[in-house]
Amino acid sequence: MKLIGKKKQHNKDSTHKTSIIFVCEIVVAAFFVLLNYVAFIVYPSKNEQVKIGSTYMTMNNSFYPVLNEQIANYVENRHGRLYNRDPALIVNKQVEELYSFIRQGVKAIIINPVDGNSMKIQNALRLAKKKGIKIIIVDSQMKSADYADCTILSDNYRAGQLCAQHLLAHKNAAKILLLEHYSAYSANNRIQGFTDTIKKSPKAGNFHIVDKINTYGQSEIALPLVEKAIKKGPKFNTIMALNDQAAVGALAAIDEVNLKRQIDVYSVDGSENMKKLLGVNHNAIATSAQTPVNIGKTAVKVAYKLINGQKVPKKIILPVYLITNKNINHYNVLGWQ
Repeated sequence: MKLIGKKKQHNKDSTHKTSIIFVCEIVVAAFFVLLNYVAFIVYPSKNEQVKIGSTYMTMNNSFYPVLNEQIANYVENRHGRLYNRDPALIVNKQVEELYSFIRQGVKAIIINPVDGNSMKIQNALRLAKKKGIKIIIVDSQMKSADYADCTILSDNYRAGQLCAQHLLAHKNAAKILLLEHYSAYSANNRIQGFTDTIKKSPKAGNFHIVDKINTYGQSEIALPLVEKAIKKGPKFNTIMALNDQAAVGALAAIDEVNLKRQIDVYSVDGSENMKKLLGVNHNAIATSAQTPVNIGKTAVKVAYKLINGQKVPKKIILPVYLITNKNINHYNVLGWQ
């Protein structure tokens, strides 16, 4: 009887141990199932191709192809797909591009708006946001930031300030022509930084804005308009351009009319074309340099963080610096900084 009792007790112990092992196996299995579920929710599957759309106001500006190249490389290295489109400064075209991105199921849209005030663009971004698409705005702003997860841009106001400070330090008076792009917030901020700095100067009474021209930031538009302004007046001896493309057009116009007097040309970008002219064209004075390389790298990293459910700053401002005809030898003339 004692032997039978011991045997029964042994069987009970074995059954108990088996039960414990079985429960542990279930707990471990449940843990890994939960872990995989969380990973699936938080991070895109390795087999799921991440799609991103990019559209800039125009690709007829070396700034944007360089910016987009950084995004394309990053996406390609992660086996994703980038849809890049060129609205060529046409609002309706960019709006259609945004709706196309939505239909193609992109996870994020990187956009430089043709017109920051456009309700059509805002409505398209509103729909994208509603569908869970992340919105990253680069090198400019929208009138309403409600639909932007992150806005990444250079310190455009500071860029204008730097040009004005250089002008004030080297001239006692100036008659200034402004080359603008009215619908671009980044351009407006640059011009505002320039004019505010002039107005706040003790020498402000000697510096006058004599005219403004909307060039859309394009060389081929700036050239004939500046040429016309030189011939018809009012007379000016300084140009502040919203970007290097407009400045290059202005410098070409000055050469075209074979003008003998000096016209100091300032701009913003730090592009290869402008840097080359700073070394050889006596009218090319300075450009506030930004870097599309850094903007592109920052934008695509932010896009992936947002897709992965991570938090990012609402706005990222990148620094600018002044390249002049005196310090140009310290910089690489080829390409962007």
